[in-house]
Amino acid sequence: MQEALRGVKPPVSIHVATDGEEALRYLRRQGEFKSFPRPNLIFLDFNLPKASSRDVLREIKRDEDLRVIPVAVFTTSEAERDIRNAYELYANCYLRKPLDLDSFFETIVLAAQFWLDVAYTPTGAKEEAFERPHLL
Repeated sequence: MQEALRGVKPPVSIHVATDGEEALRYLRRQGEFKSFPRPNLIFLDFNLPKASSRDVLREIKRDEDLRVIPVAVFTTSEAERDIRNAYELYANCYLRKPLDLDSFFETIVLAAQFWLDVAYTPTGAKEEAFERPHLL
């Protein structure tokens, strides 16, 4: 994902959470993430270790400060139940991971460009403004 977004203009800062618990600590600015900015967009793998991805999505959308951040669920599943479940948990979009690298890069870039350049969203999840977009 970092490689795919390397050439995006304006440049984006990317933080990769290793699991669901770290993602929630990052989003809530807890512990080592206290001074980190909140992201303008979240790519959520629906197969995270530790805290389940569905629980992470549920927590994001329950939180008044976090719920305005667009969440793009990114997974290999094409199952109707997974798609329905993501939208029932208020995901902003559901993206299937392509199998080939070129299509993977294209999907990431198109989704990032849409959410960062085309769609209007609240800046930085409340009053925060960033010099460069931040992604999780």
